[in-house]
Amino acid sequence: MPKKHRGASHSVRPVSKRPPIWCRYKPEEVEALVIKLAKEGHAASKIGIILRDQHGIPLTKPIIGRSITQVLKDAELGPSIPEDLENLLKKAASLRVHLEKNKKDLYNKRALQNAEAKIHKLSRYYKRTGALPPDWKYKAKTATLI
Repeated sequence: MPKKHRGASHSVRPVSKRPPIWCRYKPEEVEALVIKLAKEGHAASKIGIILRDQHGIPLTKPIIGRSITQVLKDAELGPSIPEDLENLLKKAASLRVHLEKNKKDLYNKRALQNAEAKIHKLSRYYKRTGALPPDWKYKAKTATLI
């Protein structure tokens, strides 16, 4: 009986580390596009989606030799905290606002606990790798919608 896979698209990245033949962009052009999109206020993941969907650039790393976040850091446009942690902070803040209005919503109380556990786990990792300062601390009471 075949194994059922749920929730995963099973898309696989290209095997080759070289840029695809059909992608005609030069590394300088891709870098300029990334910087332009960052100045417009897009996050790194959104920049990757825009490059893929509107410009036909599947991955920036084979073309430029660096990831989008590395390009942004070199151009001093990188975020102060990593994007995945920032998204979790937004989620926890919106759940906290929801729970203030709906005190008996136990499902979302559990979702808030899960989000805060992920925040603590990710913050430990980012402190260890140096992406966050060692004295950074998540404070649930002062966290607001960013």
